[in-house]
Amino acid sequence: MYARILRKADHITRFTIRQTDAAGWEVREEQDSRVVRSARYRDWHRVERAQMVFALQAALLEDAGWTEA
Repeated sequence: MYARILRKADHITRFTIRQTDAAGWEVREEQDSRVVRSARYRDWHRVERAQMVFALQAALLEDAGWTEA
């Protein structure tokens, strides 16, 4: 549903949102192989807010030289 993968040198940051079942979504941020944030939401408005935060974080990383993988 939503996935952004950014890379800088040997480092990777992933932002993902996926539907888990008929009742919710999993919101996840990973840095390299470590999970930084993982949450499950049933409220679509929380998912929208998480996606906006991910978009802002991705833009900041791109400003710092990270590229889309």
